Amino acid sequence: NQNVPLILLEVNVKLNLWKKNKQDESEWPHLPVLPSYGRGRDAPNGRFSSLIFGTNLTDVVITGNNGTIDGQGAYWWKKFKEEKLNVTRPYLIEIMYSSQVQISNLTLVNSPSWNVHPIYSSDIIIQHLTILAPVDSPNTDGIDPDSCTNTKIEDSFVVSGDDCIAVKSGWDQYGIKFNMPTKNLVIRRFTCISPDSATIALGSEMSGGIEDVRAEDITAINTQSGVRIKTAVGRGAYVKDIYVRRITLNTMKYVFWMTGSYGSHPDPGFDPKALPVIKGINYRDVVADNVTYSARLDGIENDPFTDICISNVNIKLTSKPKELQWNCTNIQGVTNQATPEPCNLLPEKEIDCPFPEDRLPIDNVKLKTCSISGNF
Repeated sequence: NQNVPLILLEVNVKLNLWKKNKQDESEWPHLPVLPSYGRGRDAPNGRFSSLIFGTNLTDVVITGNNGTIDGQGAYWWKKFKEEKLNVTRPYLIEIMYSSQVQISNLTLVNSPSWNVHPIYSSDIIIQHLTILAPVDSPNTDGIDPDSCTNTKIEDSFVVSGDDCIAVKSGWDQYGIKFNMPTKNLVIRRFTCISPDSATIALGSEMSGGIEDVRAEDITAINTQSGVRIKTAVGRGAYVKDIYVRRITLNTMKYVFWMTGSYGSHPDPGFDPKALPVIKGINYRDVVADNVTYSARLDGIENDPFTDICISNVNIKLTSKPKELQWNCTNIQGVTNQATPEPCNLLPEKEIDCPFPEDRLPIDNVKLKTCSISGNF
């Protein structure tokens, strides 16, 4: 039957990551480091397999009637904080080298690390997820599309100890060599709570490139920043053609944040001449309340971030805001109808920042709602 996916996992009840002894790490296979990273994120060696893992697959549906996957992450968070890990923590869901992947209608709680990690894959739909972790839990990113093409993330809610969505494409010289960008990404109707991290982060591992990201109807509450760009000398590649509109923010440290000195290298072998290109960054129709800083925009010396456009922005400040509201270095761009008044590097120009009106191919793919029944 062509309407039935090749691989279907339906979660309608609570699924625990450890059924017996959650501390028996020997039950979890080891995987080699990702080729675009060169080392594990937690430790130089390999990494534990994710709870739900697949590679070289076509037509995959992971779904449920809001069934819950409980990662029981406290054991792993403790080991990480005590620096007792020799291998990178498992994720809840990781799909590699695959196409036609759909993940929907699930609740994910207490992941040991990242929650959903599609990597080296294409034609991905992620919809109707609820992802929950304590706001002080380490690296519990919500959704991390990584070196993926044609991805759509919609109608989801994340409470996290790290970035709610983190768009990635490899780390320094390893990502440059692997050379697989994340592109053609749509994010819609997404809500985030993360006091110490971003609603949507672009990077910091972006050495394969990130391009054509379209985010709209985004809400953040008690979150460190809105859409944040993170990069550094040694990353190379680019973040370009980023379009964001209709953002509602409440209780934020930063509305706009770009960081060109993020650091965090896999090893000393990165190329200091590999400078990232950050250009074509567009934000429009932003409403924010209870804000400490309107913007911190720091490019790289002799490698400025260019073609930044910010329009129709109304920011209301906290009762104790920082005096310097727009802190700008090594950037170039324009603003229109932005309050408070932007920095001199973003002069006023009568312009509505662009947002593409064409549809990306992933928008023409419908979510599969097929299900299976029986005893397992």
